[in-house]
Amino acid sequence: MPLALRQIPNLITLIRILLVVPIAVSLVHERLDTTLGLFAIAALSDALDGFLAKRFGWQSVLGSILDPIADKLLLATVIVTLAVLRLVPLWLMAVAVARDVIIVAGAAAYRLLIGPLTAQPSLVSKLNTLAQAAFVLCVVARAAFSQPPSWTETALGALVFTTTVVSGIDYVVTYGRRAAAAGSRGAHGAQS
Repeated sequence: MPLALRQIPNLITLIRILLVVPIAVSLVHERLDTTLGLFAIAALSDALDGFLAKRFGWQSVLGSILDPIADKLLLATVIVTLAVLRLVPLWLMAVAVARDVIIVAGAAAYRLLIGPLTAQPSLVSKLNTLAQAAFVLCVVARAAFSQPPSWTETALGALVFTTTVVSGIDYVVTYGRRAAAAGSRGAHGAQS
């Protein structure tokens, strides 16, 4: 199989990263229909690159780094922009951003202090990403078209809050245990 084909998921992920700026700009300029379209394309690209990578065995180290970066960059940028526009509560934006900062800081500390980190997103983390994407689509659609009903936005906001907190705690506990186990192995190895 040609090497170029194996890079298709990474190219799709790069396109998603490149869509962050036009999505934020269209949102700031209140071109909400454009925002919806671009965000929907970005969300579908996330599903497509994951499907292709798994279906054809095109996973790569680069993809395992780029994909979560693309997700965090896209969702954080849009949620912060929506909060600045007062379409999302500041407290919800702060919770979502704080979770990502904690995860990235923890991963960087683990890498620096312990070594390479192989992160596998948990089911609740995947649900959180899906909930955030659905929430963003709902908020923008309500701002543009007054649909879906307001209770949908409230329910999705509650789901985002819950999955954000649970997945953040899950990451801290899971990787805290890994760090403790690696530290314990290192201490035993030093004593030998």
